[in-house]
Amino acid sequence: MTVTIDWENLGFSYMKLPFRYLAHWKDGQWQEQGLTEDATLHISESSPALHYGQQAFEGLKAYRTKNGSIQLFRPDQNAERLQRTARRLLMPEVPTDLFIRAAKEVVKANADYVPPYGSGGTLYLRPLLIGVGENIGVHPADEYIFTIFAMPVGNYFKGGLTPTNFLIQDEYDRAAPNGTGAAKVGGNYAASLLPGHIAHERNFSDVIYLDPATHTKIEEVGSANFFGITRDNVFVTPISPSILPSITKYSLLYLAEHELGMDVLEGDVFVDQLDRFAEAGACGTAAVISPIGGVQHGDDFHVFYSETEVGPVTQKLYDLLTGIQFGDIEGPEGWIVKVD
Repeated sequence: MTVTIDWENLGFSYMKLPFRYLAHWKDGQWQEQGLTEDATLHISESSPALHYGQQAFEGLKAYRTKNGSIQLFRPDQNAERLQRTARRLLMPEVPTDLFIRAAKEVVKANADYVPPYGSGGTLYLRPLLIGVGENIGVHPADEYIFTIFAMPVGNYFKGGLTPTNFLIQDEYDRAAPNGTGAAKVGGNYAASLLPGHIAHERNFSDVIYLDPATHTKIEEVGSANFFGITRDNVFVTPISPSILPSITKYSLLYLAEHELGMDVLEGDVFVDQLDRFAEAGACGTAAVISPIGGVQHGDDFHVFYSETEVGPVTQKLYDLLTGIQFGDIEGPEGWIVKVD
């Protein structure tokens, strides 16, 4: 099959591919499983996913290596995070072996859409778990759908590894204390739409949220985790029970410590102490690493390393991470899962 796509200029948008994976949970167990060409989910109008937000999702990527093979990056971690989210929302857990098998089947079936090595593109996979069935009461669903679909994507933030500016938000919170901030659920993202829109209207890439209790500490970027490199070369990320635990962030923490020999810390990042950081960035599966040039907080605009140049530590971490993902560098044991 010949696929005609401008691989070099992929954005981050939906594309209907030939195949996706679909499984149903009913009568206490996972039942029908397999690939389908039907891109429409057929669910009851009374499904709890529609009314009460009983739904969860994930994001991971498939990478084309230099020799043409395809691989996944730490899919077991995505499976575990989806399981934690499912427990928070009283949904059935998708077993890790089912999750990885489904991801591999979707990638294999849509292999022609995995961008070529060197294009900068990847195949983005979106696993989705939703509560369905006839249920209008405020209680968990009796039936569930697990699906994975995919699409080729480029950079999430325009410009790729180019510093952009972000808006620190005081007026809106991403999640409540003791809420669902650590779970990957749609409600968290729905809450971020309005502040994200305001940030974009002001020509910022995204919002940086502060802790909802005191509004004194950085918690998370709207669609990624925050990290900073201190002036004495410590890799720091915020710590909070309402931060989504990013697989990319924990991979960077490991690489910073074990490959670059840096001290690493999950701790408080006070918004009035940004001068301690020489570099800063946003990280996540979609964003990979997006260097933060500067942040606007009220009337103050703070610049980290540069608004136009990538900091040296950020660059090293990016090269290490993407080198492992695309197969140019051997990663830690278990990080890479071969698809073919």
